[in-house]
Amino acid sequence: MRIPLSTYRVQITADFDLDAAAGILDYVTALGVDWLYLSPLLAAEEGSDHGYDVVDHSTVDPARGGPDGLLRLATAAREAGRGILVDIVPNHVGVATPRQNAWWWDLLAGGRGSRFAEAFDVDWAAGAGRILLPVLGDGDAELDALEIVGDELHYFDNRFPLAAGSADDGADARTVHSRQHYELVSWRRADTDLNYRRFFAVNSLAGIRVEVPWVFEESHREIVRWVRDGLLHGLRVDHPDGLADPGGYLDRLRAATGGTYVLVEKILEGDEQLPANWATSGTTGYDALGDFDRVLVDPAGEDELDALETRLQREAGRLEDADALAWEELVHADKRTIADRTLRAEVLRLARLVPEIADPADAIAELLACFPVYRSYLPVGIDRLQAAARSAVARRPELVSTIDLLLPVLGDPGHPAAVRFQQTSGMVMAKGVEDTAYYRYSRLTSLNEVGADPSEFTIDPAEFHRRQQLRQATMPGSMTTLATHDTKRGEDVRARITVLAEVPAEWASTLDSLRQAAPLGDAPFENLLWQAVIGAWPASPERLGAYAEKAAREAGTSTTWTDRNDAFETALRDLTAATTGNESVAGTITGFVDRVRHAGWSNSLAAKLVQLTTTGVPDVYQGSELWETSLVDPDNRRPVDYALRRDYLARIDDGWLPEVDESGAAKLLVTSRALRLRRDEPGRFFRYAPVPAFGARAGHVIAFDRGEAVTVATRLPLGLADAGGWEDTTIVLAGRQVVDLLTGIRFDGGSIRLADLLARYPVALLVTEDAADRREATKGGRHAR
Repeated sequence: MRIPLSTYRVQITADFDLDAAAGILDYVTALGVDWLYLSPLLAAEEGSDHGYDVVDHSTVDPARGGPDGLLRLATAAREAGRGILVDIVPNHVGVATPRQNAWWWDLLAGGRGSRFAEAFDVDWAAGAGRILLPVLGDGDAELDALEIVGDELHYFDNRFPLAAGSADDGADARTVHSRQHYELVSWRRADTDLNYRRFFAVNSLAGIRVEVPWVFEESHREIVRWVRDGLLHGLRVDHPDGLADPGGYLDRLRAATGGTYVLVEKILEGDEQLPANWATSGTTGYDALGDFDRVLVDPAGEDELDALETRLQREAGRLEDADALAWEELVHADKRTIADRTLRAEVLRLARLVPEIADPADAIAELLACFPVYRSYLPVGIDRLQAAARSAVARRPELVSTIDLLLPVLGDPGHPAAVRFQQTSGMVMAKGVEDTAYYRYSRLTSLNEVGADPSEFTIDPAEFHRRQQLRQATMPGSMTTLATHDTKRGEDVRARITVLAEVPAEWASTLDSLRQAAPLGDAPFENLLWQAVIGAWPASPERLGAYAEKAAREAGTSTTWTDRNDAFETALRDLTAATTGNESVAGTITGFVDRVRHAGWSNSLAAKLVQLTTTGVPDVYQGSELWETSLVDPDNRRPVDYALRRDYLARIDDGWLPEVDESGAAKLLVTSRALRLRRDEPGRFFRYAPVPAFGARAGHVIAFDRGEAVTVATRLPLGLADAGGWEDTTIVLAGRQVVDLLTGIRFDGGSIRLADLLARYPVALLVTEDAADRREATKGGRHAR
């Protein structure tokens, strides 16, 4: 199996297709990347900008370049020595436009008699033999808009097939509708009555059953061909937690592809590890991302930021005066709300699978709310189910008898209820935490990231090293990342927000000023929003407005997607407009940004170098080799200016040592030197050992030795500056001469003063240098003693 040394994630769209990706291969190669990492390529809904709504498994999306485009890219990549990793989506398909998806169209036309009825996860009995489609507006009069057009039933722009013979007698559209294998119902019924499995709460993404052999074979035939024909070299599996049997799926994928490199988009909680029996090299890196963020957070700011969060939550009426906000309680409450509302249909479907137990829905919902990780993989994870039961009984003692009856069923790997409970618990976690609690908890929002636990405020270097050594021992081929298409905030937004932990009192005062100048009436959300503004600044009111609207509706505390508060959303637009239109607000923003900007850049460079050189396979999200100040999608899918990046890289290769400034070119320097070393001299990375620091400022550095490459990075930069700099702080290396690949400066081995090593940049990448191993990057460099 070929394992990449690094990857570069590219979002393939109609506007940036496979030929466009081929057009940046020379740049990506010069950057130091080993493999391209592509978003989904199979034919998706027309106009899809992400590709996760596959409608045809048999071909590459024509809008993204089609089969010929993939062949051209694969040929160019092979000639350049690059590999290709592709994202695949086994859990669901796109059904927003039924006519585009032949499987779904046939299901709607033929119902349970359709060949594809087995492919979809439909509870026919719950719909009285029909599949419910929540597409209608409110009121019975909506059915009056139905029309028969040829062999189709139309509802405005929505088109559906007619069952054979159902319209032959000339009946009116309402009558014909009643004869179909589907029933068009109000969109409001989706959360409570839907009888097909969907992706989270997205009605237009219908789950498929890849555990059925022919469904796997037909949905993966083209993907397997890509691997067998050498067009790509690895696969990233989207949302394996939605599958009935993730481990079995990975076994089938390994057999079908001959054991190609496979990663899984799996979110691990706390000390959770991937099941040892899974046929995968690791995760897509969310677990690593949380470590990179937290080792840069100042623990001294925790108490003051806790106090600020408590004050804001009390002001919003969400805490009693004597209470302090507990993340665990917020998570439980939000997960329970999701189980009772957004995913109520899934809970009721689970209840129907245990008819021998009276009124089990409440207990099932409580178990889902108490489940401590995304899901189990029975028998692996049975202890998590037992822990959830203990927690549920402690919270709701009156449910003990029902939970006692449920436990043997939900712990039986072969029981349909156990299978579905495992599929559902991850949905409840994702919607309750990622899409709700993350937007309601504002203490330090750089920690509110996919796969991370916001209640873990910081980790010290010793704990960071322990986690890296564990990854080296257990998942050396797992991906690491700082940004993805799913992260809530760009990596450099988070790096700047992290600085707030160094100046919590200053932030509290600044926030009070901003709230007074542009009030919303939702104190915790205002904290979250203003942190985003500071982190992403400068940003246009349009970008900030789009983020604010999505974040507010996800939080659901003052407005929601389905019940919008017009007055609040007007105030929200006024707030984002004030960032440039109100002199006082703009002045406050720029004043605080000036205070934290350089420290944020220091954190950015530290996180980048640490991520690119620690254990694992580092991924660079498109464009993030310069400052990456995007917010949640779709903001993080904006076009990348590759011409600018090419120009900067050429100038750096000609000897330019950029300043750490607005251009972000210093980050490109760090990225290119680290990636080139990883790809071109992989033999330097064969271990992970902490490098200790000595002196008054030892707590401000994180350093590690990968064998023949040493990473040194600054942490807590404001505190370092306020204390007068590095003073006598040193690190001690072996007694061989080393060179910093960023500056070209050589240092004698042994004790190295950080004041000298980090005089130009807050990070350094050191390699041993001897007569037989002079690198082009160090020619003409200076020598420091």
